[in-house]
Amino acid sequence: MPRRQVSFSIPVEECHIVTMLSTVMLALAITSTRAALNVDLESADSIRFAAGLVASKLMDYYHGEEPGQTPGILPGPPPAGPYYWWEGGALWGTMVDYWHYTHSQFYNDLTLRALVYQANPPHNDYMPPNWTASLGNDDQGFWGMSAMLAAETTFKNPPPGQPQWLALAQAVFNTQAERWDMRYCNGGLRWQIPLSNNGYNYKNSIANAIFFNLGARLARYTNNRTYAEWAGKTWDWMEGVGYIDKKNWNVYDGGHVEGNCTDINRAQFSYTAAIFVQGCGFLYNYTNGEQKWRDRLEGLTNRTLNNFFLSQPKAGTRPAAMEPSCELEERNQCTTDMLSFKGYLHRWMAQTTQMAPFVRGVVMPVLRESVRSMAESCLPDGTCGFRWNRGQYDGNTGAGQQMNALGALVSLLVEQPEVKEAVTAKNGGTSAGDPNAGREGEVGEWEGESEVITDADRVGAAVVTILMVGTVMGMMIWVSTTTGEEEEYARVMRGEKKKGKGRMIERT
Repeated sequence: MPRRQVSFSIPVEECHIVTMLSTVMLALAITSTRAALNVDLESADSIRFAAGLVASKLMDYYHGEEPGQTPGILPGPPPAGPYYWWEGGALWGTMVDYWHYTHSQFYNDLTLRALVYQANPPHNDYMPPNWTASLGNDDQGFWGMSAMLAAETTFKNPPPGQPQWLALAQAVFNTQAERWDMRYCNGGLRWQIPLSNNGYNYKNSIANAIFFNLGARLARYTNNRTYAEWAGKTWDWMEGVGYIDKKNWNVYDGGHVEGNCTDINRAQFSYTAAIFVQGCGFLYNYTNGEQKWRDRLEGLTNRTLNNFFLSQPKAGTRPAAMEPSCELEERNQCTTDMLSFKGYLHRWMAQTTQMAPFVRGVVMPVLRESVRSMAESCLPDGTCGFRWNRGQYDGNTGAGQQMNALGALVSLLVEQPEVKEAVTAKNGGTSAGDPNAGREGEVGEWEGESEVITDADRVGAAVVTILMVGTVMGMMIWVSTTTGEEEEYARVMRGEKKKGKGRMIERT
């Protein structure tokens, strides 16, 4: 219904008071937007306190515990909200690291419930049918990496009878190994999982990077070389197809199967490079310093620092994390997904310094200066913007921006003596695993080579898919057509900025 118009008048003698109050409030507003997050980067306690403020603002965007809401996910997917399912998995990985670095248990129960709720029981493979219409290998993989992190940091285990962290990570890895596709491009994972989804014909670096990363970490945790062999196979495929530039260590975005993955999209994103950096760090550690993994780690680390921290648009500015493919000097064209990449970049680069201490001297000084720049992009209450190289808050807010700031802050705590490196099954690990999790075959059948898919297979599979998800066909239509994730991903020119509300405060 239309709003009613209300008119009123203010006595002349009170006008001056109103004017003065308005002036004061405006001055305070301007001051608040120029003030930065107060944090002493030389004090671990100060970093923890600032991280608590940022975490509180981050959790304002989460409504999964409210009546009628879905546990584990951020508001979405579009058009219900700006966030796709995968970003919930990224959120909980961030919160596991928040606990690991700060030792605050305030959000632990919430984090556990979220990671378990979205596991897709009884399969427990992070492939819930509700999200089939936008389910990619990278989406599933983000949840798997968060479960892997929970195992590596000895995060609180779920109760007996519920899915366990290590088994969840193994299930994600196993289901993806079975989807390794030899028909096109001589291997690799496709971006999307259901063949009815937009993007099924695209093999991208992020899906394969996550598979590589999980293989490296599972190899170290379980001491099972099969995982390491898969990781090595994935690296070789990335180089062979040209997604990793062997000369300059660039990591490009992907290509389409119709062109045998030769139509390479040369956009580069920080989280893809950082996932490979972290995976190389784990393989360097697992192989006791094997030279090829040292060389790869060193090359990727230097390139990642140069691409995403040191190549600033203005001379003389300090290093600050940025997304050069979408964060342009004259405008920001990053999508909602891309607005969250800086936090993963910080967290994974920092964690790599534990696996391969020889990179610490080049990584940590850059991360520290980036955090210093990040603090200037935040308000004193912990609300943070997106651009870190402007020296001020830009008003571009959201869950991704808060994850960025939180990931950056906690990354500096990696040097604290009480922050332990990732455990293994034989060295402090407590999470129960299942090498057959997510699989229908035997463990030994790990060739990973998919059957050749004919056009008849595609038609039959499409019919089965339609029958299985008929009750959610409306969702499939809006996700798999012009408002889908692939168009958002490719249509970088638009960008998005939406925010939610809520309240969950950790008392510090």
